[in-house]
Amino acid sequence: MKRKATIEFPDPFVFEDGRRIRTAADWKWRRREIHDLVVGIEYGGLPPTPAACRCEELHASDAGGLPGVRYVSHRVITGTDRQFSFMLYLLIPPGDGPFPVVLTGDECWRYVTDKVAAEVIRRGYILAQFNRVEIAPDVYNSDRVTGLYAVHPEGVYGALAAWAWGYHRCVDVLNRMKFVDAARIGIVGHSRGGKTALLAGATDERIAVTCANNSGSGGAGCYRWQGPESETLADTIRMIPYWFGPRLKTFVGRENEMPFDQHFLKALVAPRALLTCEALGDLWANPTGTWQSHTAAREVYRFLGAEKHTGTWYREGGHDHGFADWCAFLDFMDWQLRGKPGMTDFDRNPFPGLPRAFSWRATMPRA
Repeated sequence: MKRKATIEFPDPFVFEDGRRIRTAADWKWRRREIHDLVVGIEYGGLPPTPAACRCEELHASDAGGLPGVRYVSHRVITGTDRQFSFMLYLLIPPGDGPFPVVLTGDECWRYVTDKVAAEVIRRGYILAQFNRVEIAPDVYNSDRVTGLYAVHPEGVYGALAAWAWGYHRCVDVLNRMKFVDAARIGIVGHSRGGKTALLAGATDERIAVTCANNSGSGGAGCYRWQGPESETLADTIRMIPYWFGPRLKTFVGRENEMPFDQHFLKALVAPRALLTCEALGDLWANPTGTWQSHTAAREVYRFLGAEKHTGTWYREGGHDHGFADWCAFLDFMDWQLRGKPGMTDFDRNPFPGLPRAFSWRATMPRA
């Protein structure tokens, strides 16, 4: 294992002034501390929430090959004096709804095959997609003069934060659509899109279910515990620094001094539902480190009485977002939003001999 001999994840149950959380109400305040800490240092903060956000329907038709399904394209328009827009595409099941929603920003990568789309519809979900690179470019050393950066040049937010902002704006407009069940919106993304989905879910409490697929460093993985051949913080900063905020690079070689690790980001989702999907052969995405951050964040879920709202799913194979990954996510959605137990085991430990990376535990909160 590519890690130091002694590892101790930071304790999420301790306020910055040293006091320990005692009640569930304390978590509300501690969550604010964690939000500002992680989002500020790691992602450079979030772009500003616009004063207005609306959408215009551009096209509607029957979806070919899916009887009774409607295809609708919208332009999401944000702001008033400084407007910004991007596209949102919906596949809507037959009927009047309201329907729960599966939302992904990975439209640019075409992970949603016809087979995946048909399965989402079969289960009674709206499939909503947008292209996150419409919001911010995904080009190394790109100038911050296009996309959202041209409209909101203030701040030091990285591309992941801009893309997460796109999820939030989609939730804005979905919440106002009469055929949408606004209380049952789930989001998902793969790889860099998985990092984005996790950040979006952590920073928007309107999102009911968050799923990060093979998200690795800066996502569901962690910085302190590095499995063999896994991406390190130094790798991240060398290859794709523009995804993150400028302060993150100061911790290269000092990972054990970071005041957080990725279990803090996952804990921001609690008590809402969170799933991380991983591949045992995707070593670069640090599958063992992802398990460590999962078990650490699960202590927060346990503290809040919501342990059944978080899970992991590991499969054989490599870095991909295939049909099996989508089915695992949809099983989790069915379980969390509809109370339907499925065949998928979201509590299986794929590394039973792995030592814990932390010594602290959740305690029962006082009333």
